[in-house]
Amino acid sequence: MTQQRAFGLDLPDYPWNSLAPYRQRAAEHPGGTVDLSIGTPVDPTPLVVQDALAAASDAPGYPTTHGTPALREAIVDWYSRRRGVAHLDPAAVMPTVGSKELVAWLPLLLGLGPGDVVARPTVAYPTYDIGAQLAGAEAVAADDLDDLEPEIRSRVRMVWVNSPGNPTGIVRDAASLKKIVDQARAQGAVVVSDECYAELGWGDWDVAEGGEPVPSVLDERVTGGDLSLVLSAYSLSKQSNLAGYRAAFLAGDPELMPSLINSRKHAGMIVPYPVQEAMRVALADDAHVASQKALYRDRRAKLLPAVEAFGLRIDHSEAGLYLWGTAGEDTWDTVGRFAELGIVVGPGTFYGDAGNGYVRLSMTDSDERIDAAVARLREAV
Repeated sequence: MTQQRAFGLDLPDYPWNSLAPYRQRAAEHPGGTVDLSIGTPVDPTPLVVQDALAAASDAPGYPTTHGTPALREAIVDWYSRRRGVAHLDPAAVMPTVGSKELVAWLPLLLGLGPGDVVARPTVAYPTYDIGAQLAGAEAVAADDLDDLEPEIRSRVRMVWVNSPGNPTGIVRDAASLKKIVDQARAQGAVVVSDECYAELGWGDWDVAEGGEPVPSVLDERVTGGDLSLVLSAYSLSKQSNLAGYRAAFLAGDPELMPSLINSRKHAGMIVPYPVQEAMRVALADDAHVASQKALYRDRRAKLLPAVEAFGLRIDHSEAGLYLWGTAGEDTWDTVGRFAELGIVVGPGTFYGDAGNGYVRLSMTDSDERIDAAVARLREAV
């Protein structure tokens, strides 16, 4: 009998599945569950975006992989208006089916393979590692290429930057980003910056409160006006409540983009035309972004002191939709204590070994649920 080779990719189990018993425990709370774990938006998609989607719903033909010219112009305008990035070529931008799809497949689309190394932050979104694995490359954790052994560093061909960071909320200033870009370029590696939380800076990074805008890797202070070997990824999921639309885009190096577009054409990785139109309208409307951020600002102001009173030290968290905290104990002990209060939080261990001892708390649940969490935490104290 011919021996059958097993089918399927040898990927780790999806980490969020391990939260099931804690979700069950939280559901037993008489006041119901407060889910501060995954961080999916719960507020309504802005009507201006819904209307744009409906108006474009008669779409019998195939959409364009590269994106409509109008969408690409809107992306360029957005980078100029909101991110301080001038002189971006509309040919060097492309919509993607959400940002997670891009993260998972980009190493492969860039031609990486066995022997190549993908560097990612020490505390990081797990899909960076999955993307390297899908390409047959090796993922290593490093916040600075100087921290790597020479043999490993010599094989780095791609560097993931995540600013503002998920789950930590760390923001890299322009000088920090420039250092990473200079290091990578010196050995011909591509820098890809995941900037999906850039509109959600707090404190010194909150423009509405007198702070500075979060810098992009495409900023001239970072690149010197040269976008070679530099890419920026962005998503409308959080700023515009479009997680269900799968609306994101990539921009940067005009020499890399044609190959990426061609590969995505072959693979059928295409954003539907109605979604492209919804993206175009969303990117041109700053009012709904400011309104949504105000909701998150208020939720953060309530949740942060309550979590600290419960005994957690909040580290970083200067941007994004999460609080990154530790109680100085094992991650799962903290997860369990929150579950006893009917609150589900994200285990820090999902984000690498450096996340052990931490939990991530999302601010994306409704006002009523955030208020419930605050009341339970204060009552527990």
